[in-house]
Amino acid sequence: MKTQFTILSALCAVGFLFSRCNNGSTSTSASNDSASGNTNMYAGYASQAEWGKHLVATGGCNDCHTPKKMSDKGPADDMDLMLSGHPSQLPAPALLPGQLKKGLAATQDLTAWNGPWGTSYSANLTPDSTGIGAWTEQQFITCIRQDVFKGIAGSRPLMPPMPVAGVNNYTDDELKAIFAFLKTIKPIHNVVPDYQPPVAASKNQP
Repeated sequence: MKTQFTILSALCAVGFLFSRCNNGSTSTSASNDSASGNTNMYAGYASQAEWGKHLVATGGCNDCHTPKKMSDKGPADDMDLMLSGHPSQLPAPALLPGQLKKGLAATQDLTAWNGPWGTSYSANLTPDSTGIGAWTEQQFITCIRQDVFKGIAGSRPLMPPMPVAGVNNYTDDELKAIFAFLKTIKPIHNVVPDYQPPVAASKNQP
């Protein structure tokens, strides 16, 4: 009897341990599946913001929205001012006689442009109150998708050289990822000048 009891106890212990191992394996598997699902959701990136960071870098957003500083290799993005737009203290770009024939001029850091449409300034995309701090995700999508300033119905269109035709190829999920990343970067207080139509812009020329 004692021997039977010992064997039964041993079998119960083995069954208990086996059950715990299975539960642990299932839990780990579920956790891995969840992580894998998030990665798949964000095009292989760990989070929505990380995906957005990649899209901003590959989309060339810094080319116009980040002021430049001089380096030993020429103008380079000033990442201390990343995506803060045209510095408010800089003057509007001037159309020099030789540039009038081309109809296009820009500041050296490519944050302000002058052409037949007038003078346009790259926007502050940081989450500061002078940037997109108060924007909603839908407002951002509307801005890009419908080509309207600040995503507000009835606003003027976005001005060149903003590549609307290009960025309009982003999916809504990609635009949401970009917006999520922009909300994580350093807020920079910078009041970008208002767009000037051709008549007003011409008064600034020498």
